[in-house]
Amino acid sequence: MAENILKLSVRLASDMTLVARSDSGHWTIMDVPESVGGHEGAMHPFEHLFASLAGCTGSDVLFVMRKKRIPLDDFRIEIEAQRKDTHPKVPTDIHIHYTFVGPDIPESAVIKAIDLSENKYCSVSAILKATAKMTSSYEILTPEEAREKFSNVRKK
Repeated sequence: MAENILKLSVRLASDMTLVARSDSGHWTIMDVPESVGGHEGAMHPFEHLFASLAGCTGSDVLFVMRKKRIPLDDFRIEIEAQRKDTHPKVPTDIHIHYTFVGPDIPESAVIKAIDLSENKYCSVSAILKATAKMTSSYEILTPEEAREKFSNVRKK
């Protein structure tokens, strides 16, 4: 039963900056917006939630692709979330976009990996589905297409 228990502690680092440490021994820093007294020195706690979503679903998808022996040259996740206007400003709509980069990535494997993550394995998405409508999309790019797409993004 102990493996199902997570322990985490948070303490004040300075002013409005918090530092969290999990029982795994890893640390993360959180700050709040300047508008409420923060320094914008780190992601806000709400942003960490979506970083957790991306990390959770991303690691599931990568695990499935690796298990299917499908190599990836690159893998990216972008999340866009809409929040309620009133407090608590919970997410109402979340869209996850996956980008897979590689020479021969079967679309069927991509669809299966995303489905397994979003509907079976990712505990973060299971929690968020309680308050938000979640949608997803994906694209599969060759390395050449990715270079073109992502080099144009950096120029903007």
